[in-house]
Amino acid sequence: LLELFGVGPETAGQLLTSAGDNPERMRSEAAFAHLTAAAPIPASSGRTHRHRLNRGGDRAANNALHTIVLVRMRHDERTRAYVQRRTKEGLSKKEIMRCLKRFVAREVYHALTTTQVTQNPLAPAA
Repeated sequence: LLELFGVGPETAGQLLTSAGDNPERMRSEAAFAHLTAAAPIPASSGRTHRHRLNRGGDRAANNALHTIVLVRMRHDERTRAYVQRRTKEGLSKKEIMRCLKRFVAREVYHALTTTQVTQNPLAPAA
């Protein structure tokens, strides 16, 4: 989890705690997004089509995602290019952050649910 850009020990700890406290809500990527309050909810009216973030869920996990997004928006070149592109498309900073939170929730879910086999450097060579 710490291998993801912008994820520090505190945010990783919070996300692990939230996932560990709610294992039944880890059944899918979308369920994890709802757990972290990063799932988009339609908030359209008339000809305006937009989404907002879910206000339910684990607020501490959402805060961790928010911190990761802020770090990425400042320091990650890919994220900065994404923000610039989406701004040109007419999205507000709040809407862009909503999209980024959902993307980070997707990355975190996959990091939590995939098993990585790494070689122990202390183990004898075969």
